[in-house]
This record gives sequence, structure tokens and C-alpha cells, in this order.
Amino acid sequence: MNAFIREIDIDLAIKGIRRLVAQPSYLQAPVLGAPFGQDILDTLKECLSIFAEEGFETYIDPDGYYGYAEIGEGDETLAVLCHLDVVPAGDIESWSSHPYRLDIRDGAMYGRGTQDDKGPTIATLYALKAVLAQGYHLNKKVRFIFGTDEENFWRCMEQYHQKEEPATMGFAPDGRFPLIYAEKGLWQAEIISHQPIDFKISGGQALNVVPEVATYEGDKINHICHYLDEGTYQIDGDKLIVIGDAVHSKDAPKGKNAILMLAKAMMHIYDDPMIQFLGQLSNDGYGTSIFGKVSDEVSGQLTMNIATIEGNGDGIKVGIDLREPVTTNHEALVQQLVDNVSKAGLEYQHVDYLDSLYVPKDSELVQTLMMVYRDVTGRQTEPMVSGGATFARTMPNCVAFGAMLETTKETEHQVDEHWQLKDMERAMQIYAEAFYRLVVQ
Repeated sequence: MNAFIREIDIDLAIKGIRRLVAQPSYLQAPVLGAPFGQDILDTLKECLSIFAEEGFETYIDPDGYYGYAEIGEGDETLAVLCHLDVVPAGDIESWSSHPYRLDIRDGAMYGRGTQDDKGPTIATLYALKAVLAQGYHLNKKVRFIFGTDEENFWRCMEQYHQKEEPATMGFAPDGRFPLIYAEKGLWQAEIISHQPIDFKISGGQALNVVPEVATYEGDKINHICHYLDEGTYQIDGDKLIVIGDAVHSKDAPKGKNAILMLAKAMMHIYDDPMIQFLGQLSNDGYGTSIFGKVSDEVSGQLTMNIATIEGNGDGIKVGIDLREPVTTNHEALVQQLVDNVSKAGLEYQHVDYLDSLYVPKDSELVQTLMMVYRDVTGRQTEPMVSGGATFARTMPNCVAFGAMLETTKETEHQVDEHWQLKDMERAMQIYAEAFYRLVVQ
């Protein structure tokens, strides 16, 4: 490793992360010049200010979709693909400290975005600064690209690619070390019932999170509770609250889906087509009751998350999130779901689809980054495949590279999201060495 490792400034990184965590940058109603809400636009401006203070040239899209910060020169560009939006914090009272106020305790930074993706964004900045502090000249441009709609529909990157040129290579600090060279296809859709109902049902906050809470309001609470396991629900007046376990959609089999738990109980009481459809689904996170087992040798098994539900009066709408193996036939899977939905008397609506990512393991980018990781850590772990979706798939020759270590507990999208300081420091050491080998040597 090079001497610039000693130049890594943890304190400056913490200060920058504190400034970004203070912004509640989850999707809100659009306003003029802020397509995803004023808070997200303010976060983008704050991030650009941090980079400008560190000597970067900055740019903000006039329509408010994205921004970038650039340093260095040359015909080639290394992109660092970041995002500044976060998922909602949920019930703030469930947090042990305020989600939008960085709290450092027990050797960790707590706050929404510390892992995903505000912490890694600032960590990579100060890793590059550690290299520049040694006086090295960059042989390529380094452009940090800041997306603002990653947790939803990636409309920020759609605008970026309409207006900007792609980079030569890059990485997204929005995954796990050592490196993710393949990402499953991301498919999101809605299922709609137009059958009137005499109850209210809701659950879930975002398509990429397994729902932790689902609620029912109606006159059948006691009947429904009979089919729920003890300890999985609460009653608050005329509202039944079913409690599951939230995880990222890519890890759906590891969570407990509160919507499906509620639907499986309600199906014994209600003959509603949506409730019956959901109640008969397997709750394994793999969608096997619809698709059977869908998998490949490269990327593993398909996952499915019934992510959101909303219904009162006129019917019910459900949002789903699926992660497809990289070699599967997307159109065939869509037809299977459409057939099942139609058979149940429901309507299918497409929401979004992102094709899979694949950069060969023998490519120069993957080989270089893997050598960096192994030299810094001494670990010989192989590159990985993920069900997650990072901005790396929006450009050719880009991969997900960190920022979470193999041993880091994943808390993204969860209550008390946090990042251990020692893990951040090691990630910054890896990034500093990576910048040196990619844009200095």
C-alpha cells in the first residue's frame, strides 16, 4: 500500500456525512426545479457544496435531476456513481437516535443514509483527497455523479444519459466488497383490483423494502386475529397492525412480509380477489407459487417482494419488486405473472425494468479492483453476484465496489441504520488505493 493511507481524514469525512444525514432526502412531492421534492434538491446542493469546498468543479442539472463534481483532466473519465436519496425512516420513535441527526456511539455512525449511500459518497471523496494530498497528478478525469432517485425509478440517471456522455469506466460505492460484477435484472410492477371493499388496508413504504408493517381497519379484527400468530400483531383502537421484519428486497427470503402475513389471515374471512390472490402466494421470498424455481448458475434464484398495498372503497393496489437471474427470459416471466394475475381477476401494470449488469471477471477493471482489495485486506475472496441494483448498471464497464466490508452488518433501509467507523476507515483505504491505480499510475 502507498503512503497516502496516512493522509485519510476520518474527521473530515464524518463532518461531511453529518451534513448530508441532516437532510431528509426521501421522495416527496415535486416542486419547480425539484422533481423529487425540495429536500432532495437541498441535499444535492449541500453535497455539491462539500465537493466544491474540496476543490472540485461542480455542476447541477438545471431541471434538478442530478449533479456532478469533477476533478482532473484527460480524455478518459472514471465515474463514481453515488446517490443522495434515501428510503423513509418509518416510525422515528423506533429509532434509538433521530434518523436525520448523525449520532456517533459505540464506534459507529447512526443515521439514515450512513450506509446507503451518503456515508460511502463522502468516504470516497476523502479517499481521493488522501491521494491528492501526496501531490499526485491525475491521468484521467474523476467525476462523482450524484443521483437523486435511486430508491425509486432512477429517473435522475435517465436524464443524465440524455444530457451527458458515459464514462470510460467506473464504480458505484453502493454494495459490498470485494466487488459485484453481475446484478440481477430489476422488475417492478403493480397488481390492481377494482372490486369495491368495505375495509381499509395499507402497508409498505417503498418497492425495494420488504414491508415491516401492514394495517387493517374494519369490523373483522377479532376474526382475523384468530389466524395470526401470537406476537405478530397489535390492536390500536379500530386498527389491526401486523408486524414483520424489513430487509432490502434483494434479500426478500430473509425478511418477514407483513402484507402477506395479513393477507393469509384475511383470506379466511374475505372473498376479495386481491386478498385471495395474496393469501395463496408462498411467503418464501422466491415467488415459487407463481414461477416455480427460477435460477441460474451465475446469479442464483429469482426473488419476489410484495412491497406495498393500499386499498379502501374502490379497490386495492399492490406494488411488487422482483430480482431476476441474469440469464432468464424477462418476457416469459412477465407472461407467467400476467397469466396468474388475470386468472385471479386482477389487472397487471408495468412500473419499471432495469436490465442486468455483467462485467466479465477477466476484464481489466475487475482485475485491477480485485487486486486492490486483496492487497489492502489480505483476503482472497472472489467477486460476487447480487440481487441488488446499483447505478453501476447504468453505464458500460462499471461495477459495484464496496463500500460495505464482508463483515459489515447490513443495516441499510432498516431502523437504526449505522456504519462502524473502523469499517469506514478500511473502506477508505481500499478506495484510496483504487484511485491511485486507476487514475494515477
